Amino acid sequence: MIVLGIDTSCDDTSVAVLEDRKILSNVVSSQIKFHSKYGGIVPEIASRKHIECIWDVTEKAINEANLTMKDIELIAVCHGPGLIGSLLVGLCFAKALSYASRKSLIGVNHLEGHIQAIFLEKLYPDFPFLTLIVSGGHTSLYRVDDFGKYKELGRTRDDAAGEAYDKVAKMLGVGYPGGPVIDSMANEGNPEKFNLPRPYLHGSLDFSFSGLKTAVKLLLKNLGYEEGKVPDDVKKDISAAFQCCVIDVLIEKIKWAASMEKLKRVVITGGVAANSELRKRAKMIEGLEIYLPSKSLCTDNAAMIAVAGYHRFLRGEKSDLYLNARAYLPL
Repeated sequence: MIVLGIDTSCDDTSVAVLEDRKILSNVVSSQIKFHSKYGGIVPEIASRKHIECIWDVTEKAINEANLTMKDIELIAVCHGPGLIGSLLVGLCFAKALSYASRKSLIGVNHLEGHIQAIFLEKLYPDFPFLTLIVSGGHTSLYRVDDFGKYKELGRTRDDAAGEAYDKVAKMLGVGYPGGPVIDSMANEGNPEKFNLPRPYLHGSLDFSFSGLKTAVKLLLKNLGYEEGKVPDDVKKDISAAFQCCVIDVLIEKIKWAASMEKLKRVVITGGVAANSELRKRAKMIEGLEIYLPSKSLCTDNAAMIAVAGYHRFLRGEKSDLYLNARAYLPL
């Protein structure tokens, strides 16, 4: 089956073509240069940029796959959760394409896409397994018993891990997106130079990174530095200390959840799963089989939407033209 996947859930416009689970193309148009000067995503800009480039990205994806629209059998589109304006662009485009070409349409939850990204790899786990989705908008733990069978075990109560990375990066004045920059600087810093809190929330599998973000803000104030005006050596040490705290919490929650659910297989996915230190430390967890999608499949992309839609379609599911975008869409 040839599947066209579309994802415009946030600031990346992505279109992919799959043959069953095989990626034929996976095109991502980034908007970083338009948002970086604001230190974060501006929803109005994001939706306008999606409108400007979605057709060009779609044509490029189909051409890279050496196919035409006639070859497409299913259109899978992310309809939530995400920025509502951005979601509407991709969804309206997908519905128009489905109607005009008379192709089947399937709506996909963005979180399910992240979970199923691992099935685009040659090595993937058997069911059941534990999944940690860790990104700019989500930090959640799920038990996955089969395609479409998910049980939420824990979620963030405030800031997602990736969101905390971006906000700390803004305080340090190192640019947007913050995750890759802090990851790089942390490699040159001393994680023990500053004592920051680790929000374990004992007795719960939920997450909370808002307090850690505030602790960094107070640390800068106590050191006498204005936000965005921090010496390079201090930036590196704070980055290392902050990242160590975040990863300590993520690793411990994985261990707790795996023990509680009696699971040995763990998938870590989402944009923050591209973090080099998290990938390294996750592979060192004893007694667990750790599965990590390649970095390009951790960040938002349409291939993960396509594979999730493919599996839903195989179960006999389809969407109609009444499918709507949802900013909040539980899995």
